Amino acid sequence: MSIKVLVVDDSALIRVLLTELLSNNQDITVVGVAPDPLVAREKIKTLNPDVLTLDIEMPHMDGLTFLEKIMALRPMPVVVVSSLTQKGADAALRALALGAVDYVAKPLRDLRQGMAELRNELVAKVRAAAQARVRPRPLPCTAPRPLPQRRASWPQLIAIGASTGGVEALHELLTAMPASAPPILVTQHMPAGFTASFAQRLNGECAMTVTEAVDRAPVEAGHVYIAAGGYHLELARAGTDWLCRSRRGPPVSGHVPSVNVLFRSVAAAAGASAAGAILTGMGSDGAEGLLAMRQAGARTFGQDEASSVVYGMPKAARLIGAVQKEVPLSRLAETILG
Repeated sequence: MSIKVLVVDDSALIRVLLTELLSNNQDITVVGVAPDPLVAREKIKTLNPDVLTLDIEMPHMDGLTFLEKIMALRPMPVVVVSSLTQKGADAALRALALGAVDYVAKPLRDLRQGMAELRNELVAKVRAAAQARVRPRPLPCTAPRPLPQRRASWPQLIAIGASTGGVEALHELLTAMPASAPPILVTQHMPAGFTASFAQRLNGECAMTVTEAVDRAPVEAGHVYIAAGGYHLELARAGTDWLCRSRRGPPVSGHVPSVNVLFRSVAAAAGASAAGAILTGMGSDGAEGLLAMRQAGARTFGQDEASSVVYGMPKAARLIGAVQKEVPLSRLAETILG
């Protein structure tokens, strides 16, 4: 059955380009377009789309306000189309917090050519969104139950990989970690320009110190290192210490940064002293790397299907024997620490 998409954007050119790119697929049908949220609201009622692509800066009602209303009244899969600017990155992260499934960074120049280059990413994210588990946004909850202070049984280092749905999954997981937790290296599929905002947001809400990974930065307890967009993050040894290695390189498993790159480096540099977790996301990036970690003696975990927005990456890892235990997101922090 074809995925029905409603395109919402105040730019006529973007509406045309998105329609062309999406309609050129047998399993996707653009059932309508809307220049603003007021028109979109009526078309949602009459067209009943499976997925919404949503611009953020629009007349009459901004996209974030509209998204918040959608998630409160009629939760549905939304892929945000946001400009690749600092303001656009901050807004996209806010949209994900409100319940959007994913985002596509709109090019700043040569829109026609730039959007054409994003075709595969856009189509893949719309397909993933159509399969995503979208829930009403929960009411603000109390602070997570604090975990115990450092124990001898804790791993010495934790590696985490995520993609679609991972921004909010990481927020829930990392805010549950105590300030004394082992160092955590994270690869979240995210474009350049977004990861600094993501790290800054997490740093303001986590007990641990969260930063965007910098090449040759020492890896220390109580710190979280987020792979920079456009750079692979690896763990390296420097005598008895660990360092972050942040480097440019070709896509691995289709991504830069790649979860497989991180996990394989952790398997080599930390072995049985590490723990790894693969979270919600489409595709299979991270599965082979997590298997390498398990074979090196590390404890390995996967987010369970019920709590995943898209149960792609955890499933791929489970199917090849990389996951020792699947765990609901709400219990993952305490399970990793053991």
